Amino acid sequence: MKKSIPDNVVYNDETGKYDASYKEYGTNVSAPSISIPNTVSWKQNNLQTANAQLKAKYKELDEMLREFKQSFSDNQMLYNAKFNFEPIVGDNYHLYKNKKGESFLSILSPKECNFDFIGSYVLNSDKLWIKI
Repeated sequence: MKKSIPDNVVYNDETGKYDASYKEYGTNVSAPSISIPNTVSWKQNNLQTANAQLKAKYKELDEMLREFKQSFSDNQMLYNAKFNFEPIVGDNYHLYKNKKGESFLSILSPKECNFDFIGSYVLNSDKLWIKI
């Protein structure tokens, strides 16, 4: 018959030792109670912060995408325009439409001519047209 040990004594049958001091939690009645922290308020506060950050990042990426689409569209339009010269990086050029509705690139500013003005652009070192 097995020796009976009271419930308030921490005895490990596998090791055959008293191991109360090795436990991560209190083992007697006077030990501090184990309480589960209330994480609901922490979750709610951090959820709001995380959502605000994600929303801001989304707006940032959305703006970047809009700018990228505009840059792509501008470059398509300018590279499809007619011109009889080799554009120089860093110089300003002006895009116009002629009477036939075709776009063409010119070095003449809108003040120097009376064509249908579309916009002014500069060619950067990456050979991309940037609106000015």
